[in-house]
Amino acid sequence: MKSFLKFLPAATLAAGLALAAVPAVAQQAQKAPAAPAQPKASPAAVAAAKEILQIKNASGMYAGAVPGLVEKTKNALIQQNLNYQKDLNEVAPIVAQQLNGRQSEIGEGMAQIYASEFTEQELKDLVTFYKSPLGKKLIDAEPRAIGLSMNFMNSWAQTFSETVMGAFRAEMRKRGKDI
Repeated sequence: MKSFLKFLPAATLAAGLALAAVPAVAQQAQKAPAAPAQPKASPAAVAAAKEILQIKNASGMYAGAVPGLVEKTKNALIQQNLNYQKDLNEVAPIVAQQLNGRQSEIGEGMAQIYASEFTEQELKDLVTFYKSPLGKKLIDAEPRAIGLSMNFMNSWAQTFSETVMGAFRAEMRKRGKDI
């Protein structure tokens, strides 16, 4: 889960910028057809999905979503309205307080998505797995394994890019051109 926390600032920035662009997009949204609705999952499937998300501490990914979006939106508004900086700085904590707790909507949405992607039985099986010793080990070790894997991939890409560059140079030398 720690690796997902690295993506939260970028996600909040994107969402904040999207909020700043709402007036321009609102007219287009009225003309666009609605997205197809997800099939409604059973309450038991949603409950199992919520349990999985709780076990995996998914809420850590979005715990700061509301204050982060408030801050990003405030900063975007300040850039557009420099003369209102003092007021916007004073209003931001009020808006954050008014919207406090709304990040739970993310968890609800995630649970609905899980419940639509897996059957109720699959979700129950996943809960059982994540509560098992191996499941607990996966939850504990996976962020580190993903981080180490990303480091390996970056290192490999850097080394391999040198190989690719060498291949280009060799082929260009065959054509009588040194690069």
